Amino acid sequence: MKRIDLSLIRHVALDMDGTIYRGTTLFEFTPAFLARLAELGIGCTFLTNNSSKSVKDYLAHLRRMGIEARAEQMYTSALATIDYLKKSLPEVRRLFVLGTASLKGEFREAGFTVVETEEPDAVVVGYDTELTFERLCTAAWHITRGRPFIATHPDAVCPTDRPTVLVDCGSLCACLRHATGRAPMAVLGKPDLRMLTGILERHHLQPHELAMVGDRIYTDIAMAHRAGAVGVLVLTGEATAEDAARCPEPPDLIVRSLKKLGELLSEAKEAKCLP
Repeated sequence: MKRIDLSLIRHVALDMDGTIYRGTTLFEFTPAFLARLAELGIGCTFLTNNSSKSVKDYLAHLRRMGIEARAEQMYTSALATIDYLKKSLPEVRRLFVLGTASLKGEFREAGFTVVETEEPDAVVVGYDTELTFERLCTAAWHITRGRPFIATHPDAVCPTDRPTVLVDCGSLCACLRHATGRAPMAVLGKPDLRMLTGILERHHLQPHELAMVGDRIYTDIAMAHRAGAVGVLVLTGEATAEDAARCPEPPDLIVRSLKKLGELLSEAKEAKCLP
């Protein structure tokens, strides 16, 4: 575990489900933590791998929970995929999107044409809560015909507070890989490094000035390590303290919740100001 100095933190990248809320339930300590960040002059960006909702949808979702956020404070795996397509596959303009209406809207707003019956330039697979068997088969058909195959994120399941299993993008890609013999050429979202490098560049940060806070070791913490950022594991979601103890590359910091992290950030900033 590397030595960290929380007094140097200027920005916090916050995972959402499992970190600031669970399913549809906001953690009681989240509003106070966000207020503390503002008081300390620490910026924040909300990160999510869930590509089923647009940025507008997420802002409305947060607003219903009592959190006011700006569009520039959101970065989703859908936006990471759009950035990837524009930089790495600039010739791709027509997409077959295995995803929700919100996800398709994100691509249209970014200047792409979303097709249903026409031949696409590429296939993009996201977290499709509106999935039909027919569209799954259509995606497989285009993939077998050699179209680039891109996944918005790797998650096998989506966290939920309901008694069910929400089959996520990674599981859909496993199905398509088994059916077509082809894996995605790119898988965006956490733990892909590009989810954090954009934040570092946008806010002119050095890696040690950014804390990546989340509840999953293999996405949130792995990505922090890859970026050289401070990886903070909260125990309010998927991972347990036992999971962290068994991890070959453990988090830089483990806290029970955002409440404790807020206290530690305040203490570090106050200690820095002492004569």
